[in-house]
Amino acid sequence: MKQLLVYDLDLIKLEGKGDFVCPCCGILISPDDETEEVYSVLEAKVRDNVLENLMIRCNRCGSKIVLTGFSMMGTE
Repeated sequence: MKQLLVYDLDLIKLEGKGDFVCPCCGILISPDDETEEVYSVLEAKVRDNVLENLMIRCNRCGSKIVLTGFSMMGTE
């Protein structure tokens, strides 16, 4: 049985335009990719009309990645 991993990734700590590699398999994940070939959006958590976190799945290895830091984006 394959064990699926869940990773937390704070977008505030990323450099560049939001691209990052999957912590498990290393495939490049880009927010500009709308095809869902590389990753799929699983769940968005919103509080007070602000995106709090986003859970995505890497389509290569199946790992789940929880993206945080949206509330701080655009305030710098």
